Amino acid sequence: MKTKRTNLLTFTLALLAGGLLPPFNVNAEPDTVPEPAGIEKAENIDLEEPIEALPPTEESTADTSPKASNAAAEPTPEPEPEPADPYEEGMPIVLLGKEIPPRTATRLAWSAGASLDGISGSTPVLVVNGAKPGPTLCLTAAIHGDELNGIEIVRRLVYDIDPTKLTGTVVGVPIVNIQGFRRNSRYLTDRRDLNRHFPGHPEGSLASRIAWSFFTEIIEHCSVLVDLHTGSFHRTNLPQLRADLMNPAVKDFSENFGSTVVLHSRGAEGTLRYAASMAGVPTVTLEAGEPMRLQDKEVAHGVKAIQTLMNKMGMRKHSRFWGDPEPVFYESTWVRVDTGGILFSDVFLGKRVAEGDVLGTVTDPITNRREEVLSPAKGRVLGMALNQVVLPGFAAYRIGIETPEGEINIPPPRDEDVLDSSKLDRASTVEPTEMDPDLEPETAE
Repeated sequence: MKTKRTNLLTFTLALLAGGLLPPFNVNAEPDTVPEPAGIEKAENIDLEEPIEALPPTEESTADTSPKASNAAAEPTPEPEPEPADPYEEGMPIVLLGKEIPPRTATRLAWSAGASLDGISGSTPVLVVNGAKPGPTLCLTAAIHGDELNGIEIVRRLVYDIDPTKLTGTVVGVPIVNIQGFRRNSRYLTDRRDLNRHFPGHPEGSLASRIAWSFFTEIIEHCSVLVDLHTGSFHRTNLPQLRADLMNPAVKDFSENFGSTVVLHSRGAEGTLRYAASMAGVPTVTLEAGEPMRLQDKEVAHGVKAIQTLMNKMGMRKHSRFWGDPEPVFYESTWVRVDTGGILFSDVFLGKRVAEGDVLGTVTDPITNRREEVLSPAKGRVLGMALNQVVLPGFAAYRIGIETPEGEINIPPPRDEDVLDSSKLDRASTVEPTEMDPDLEPETAE
């Protein structure tokens, strides 16, 4: 009799779940309530094996059909006991609703959710959980969808890690802005810059909601973060770190990347670097190269820098370290052209220049008038525009200025990476490049 009553109750609940009966209160007996399911373990896979599709997200795997509801009410069979772990020092981690055991490499999927077809898509999240507990190093790339070098840096790094020889965990998200990547665009579908909306808000704009989802589901699980970028708008950057050197934890973190230039920059409010550091996750931006291109030299530098970081953090065993530290620049300045024409550079990335040195020339193709662009200070070329047609006021060169440590005088905090001072709404739905190519930041962040 009790079995019939249970089956009747289960059938009634199924009708309710399918919307076939009006709601009413049910006082189910204790033995009819299913036990809560445990967290599903992620599968240990060979990341180098090609796949046809990403694993489904939690959102897409939910089945609310009457059949599913009926199955959920059935008693859950006891799981078979797992064999004893031969390496008891390892620690499982939980990410995106999955438990990743030690010595496991796996591929998960993150999605911010969507209400319109084409707005959202699953983003691959590569996770390698090592044999020993340690820090969680997160690597993010392509927050701007046209920045390709960072994607390749993450791929080479994560696919080269042996989880049985790793201490700690590496989480790699090679393409954060999957919308922009598919459209060969820096921006999201709503034409907003995702890297101006962190940490985001669950009830804000599309960009803000995506930022909030990514920040809460991924970034808050990190111990430290490296956000990978390139130059923007036909500009290129010497491989370099951007870091808030006034933050002691960030400053210490920035000293572990081998022969990589470091530029002090507090970071713009709304950037992932700024939001993560404010949330207690030491974060640096690694800039390398230009957008819309894959540059092997810049990619190799980024891979080597992060491998050196992992060595110094004790995440991998390696007896060799990479070169002497590069200079740290606490100040920098952008050099703008005063006339329009065709820009021809006389310098290259990384070149040391003195005050008054010629950086390049701007030639008017109609009148043949030529004007030299001079360096305003002694320093090093950290970023520069590609040869192109320019208008008066175009930012062509970024010069890092070396300052003796005893003379460092940090100016009041400001957005050093944003050249625009027009105070225009960056959330405008008008494509920024259609209005003014200098409106958005002229560096990667």
